[in-house]
Amino acid sequence: MKVNLKGRSFLTLLDYNPEEINYLLDLAAELKAKKKAGKIGDRMKGKNVVLLFDKSSTRTRCAFEVAAYDEGAHVTFLTNSQMGKKESLEDTAKVLGRFYDGIEYRGFSQELVTDLAKFSGVPVWNGLTDLYHPTQVLADIMTVKEHIKKPLNKIKFVYVGDARNNMGNSLMIGCAKMGMQFVSLAPKALFPNEKLVNEMKELCKVTGGSVTLTDNIKDVEGADVLYTDVWVSMGEEAQFEERIKLLAPYRIDMNMVKTTKNPDVIFLHCLPSFHDLETSVGKDIYEKYGLKEMEASDEVFRSKHSVVFDEAENRMHTIKAVMVATIGR
Repeated sequence: MKVNLKGRSFLTLLDYNPEEINYLLDLAAELKAKKKAGKIGDRMKGKNVVLLFDKSSTRTRCAFEVAAYDEGAHVTFLTNSQMGKKESLEDTAKVLGRFYDGIEYRGFSQELVTDLAKFSGVPVWNGLTDLYHPTQVLADIMTVKEHIKKPLNKIKFVYVGDARNNMGNSLMIGCAKMGMQFVSLAPKALFPNEKLVNEMKELCKVTGGSVTLTDNIKDVEGADVLYTDVWVSMGEEAQFEERIKLLAPYRIDMNMVKTTKNPDVIFLHCLPSFHDLETSVGKDIYEKYGLKEMEASDEVFRSKHSVVFDEAENRMHTIKAVMVATIGR
């Protein structure tokens, strides 16, 4: 049966089956090739989308805006609405649903983005919440497909760091859905939610994938992908000292890369990354804790293994695929 995602929201990969995810990945590759060929798109001509941001962003905002413009849509970037202040979320959603064909939300609450979809009557796309970051994972899987010449179900994907955060959750879901061998490498205190882990292990019985939790760095052996994220998410800045103590042994450095015993292992990061002292946050952490780099070493970040900027570009192509598939033609 042909995949049809028209009118669907994109809130979490839990809502999408492997066939639908593959459809989005194939569409993203098609749209990427079209853009590279300089062809002007019109698959969202006459459509209007609004971007709601309660968390700041570089890649997510730019990816949504450029992707929409590339296919003929108009965009409103909205950070100063009355939602939750003078107007309820429900009323705001109903108003925006009258004006716009699709709504993107980036912020804290998964419940909020779910309610936007419930009340607006139009597709809503999750640009990041505390629980999930599904558009990022589409870009990650696309990048894996481009750089690793193996079927997805033959790939060992290791996520290193805070395995409880939105990236740890979303990567586990995405890898389980696509039949990959997923490993969460983290201190036990930062293992992911047990209920979600058990759900994904059950799913793997169908997809052929696997989910492994470990705190042993030697378990990166055989990895095709090493992935990490910042140690402290937005809104958790008070926890830097605690996270540094827990996660310093899990920095992805060249020793960890060598431990994979795979000369072709790729390094991924959703960005931004604290791999040097060229940011105000990085400098502040160095002054307080003496760290010149955090979740990844500068050597790895700039090495032949790193494909983080291909990955960042793919945010645009995969987000474009989500919008075209759900509101386009």
